[in-house]
Amino acid sequence: MNRPQIFSALFVAFSLVAQEAPLPDASHLTLQDAIETSLKNNLQVQISAQTRETAKANLQFSEGTFDWLLTSGLTLSHSKSVFENKTFSVGSTPISGSSTTDYRNWTVGLSKPVQWGGTFQLNYNPTYSYTETDITGYPLRTTTTPYTGSFSASYTQSLLRNFGREASASSLIVAQYGSKAADYTFQLAVINQVASTESAYWDVVYAKRDLDNKQQALALAQQQLKENQIRVQVGTLAPIEVTSAEASVAQAEQNIIASEAQLLNAKDALIRTLYPTSDRPKSLDTADQPSVKPLQMDETKAVQTALANRVEIKNAELDLAAKKVLERAADNRTLPQLDLTVGYNGTASNYATYSPVNTDLAQAKSPGYSVGLQFAMPLQNRAAKGNLALARANRRSSELSLHDLELGITLEVRQAYRNLDSASKGVAAAEKTRIYREQDLDAERKKFENGMSTNFLVLSKLNDLNTAKGAELQAQIAYAKAVTAMDKAVGSLLQARHLDVK
Repeated sequence: MNRPQIFSALFVAFSLVAQEAPLPDASHLTLQDAIETSLKNNLQVQISAQTRETAKANLQFSEGTFDWLLTSGLTLSHSKSVFENKTFSVGSTPISGSSTTDYRNWTVGLSKPVQWGGTFQLNYNPTYSYTETDITGYPLRTTTTPYTGSFSASYTQSLLRNFGREASASSLIVAQYGSKAADYTFQLAVINQVASTESAYWDVVYAKRDLDNKQQALALAQQQLKENQIRVQVGTLAPIEVTSAEASVAQAEQNIIASEAQLLNAKDALIRTLYPTSDRPKSLDTADQPSVKPLQMDETKAVQTALANRVEIKNAELDLAAKKVLERAADNRTLPQLDLTVGYNGTASNYATYSPVNTDLAQAKSPGYSVGLQFAMPLQNRAAKGNLALARANRRSSELSLHDLELGITLEVRQAYRNLDSASKGVAAAEKTRIYREQDLDAERKKFENGMSTNFLVLSKLNDLNTAKGAELQAQIAYAKAVTAMDKAVGSLLQARHLDVK
């Protein structure tokens, strides 16, 4: 089964030379490769992309309300009436005969609603009407000039209710905001996926290095056991001391078993993140290691950056803007209806051919003009007032939600900043501790070799070193995850990873 192709909505640009997504043998997976593969395959990101397409379709639907409308109609008729011994006037002689009428009418109209609350209309209406009467064998043409026509143009503008773009086109404006909000929702899905991928990646890095530390601890324990066995053989160490070393080796082997399982579980989690539905790689090995860098901004600057960049804030601001538009539109609809209509109507005289009709209409030989006002007002207007009250409540709710979101993001940024600062210091402290533990173990071993220490103290120092290595690794991974959390909190995760979402 082929992996799904990346959707057209997402374009990922890297600062380094672009690399292809990992093949089913991901034996050298960088963090950037992992992010790219995850964004290509993740279902939630693809769902968000389709949601964005839905919002764009909804916008196009709303824009269609103000499209030009072309109408056309054609009427053809033929009628015949027969009369026998009919008297058409007092004292006249009854006559017999028939009358035949041919009629053709073609109408073409063009109309367009205007976003400011008006409607524009054009109508063109040429007509053909021909009647022939046959009286006792003598044909009589009663219509010798059958062609005529008319042309009209009118514009109707609301002056109170539905006046203005926000009043008459509120649904379109809200759809435009909704389309932009869908873009931000898509970006948020990408941001969440990048953060999730990085967390899973660093879990694999931690499990891999933790297993290395456990293997090194086993090697040191085995070395201590071997040296103790030699000392027992030469008589410089009591046999009971070998038991402690053997217990240390057994504990190290037990730790390795647990670390191996942890590594396999971490790899499975990362593979599930990168390949949710496609073919899974046969093997996976990480290539990047966390690195410590100094903070680039202070806490106050971080909060300001977050409030300016977070897509959640932008989304909430769009929602509030849409609610304000709906409130103003609802307020406008409490006004009475007052419409102004201006029109023009041109007609043509009867002609024997069609062309002179158009000449009359084009030269406005028979013009007519009209101006009118139409007024309407609901006496209680309770429906409009209820809609206005609902729109005000929705707008106030959006304002409170935005304020609450800003407070939550401010707290999130402060916590992320302090966690990153603490993690950075923790890495330095853990590194010093590990160095001192290495020196401490080396000194204790030398004392033991000179008979100035015991096997118990050496094993204790060895255990302290293993603990220090584990703490240093945890500090490094905690720092890497704190960097991700900080970049996400200030809204710069995509820029920091050189990703451009379009």
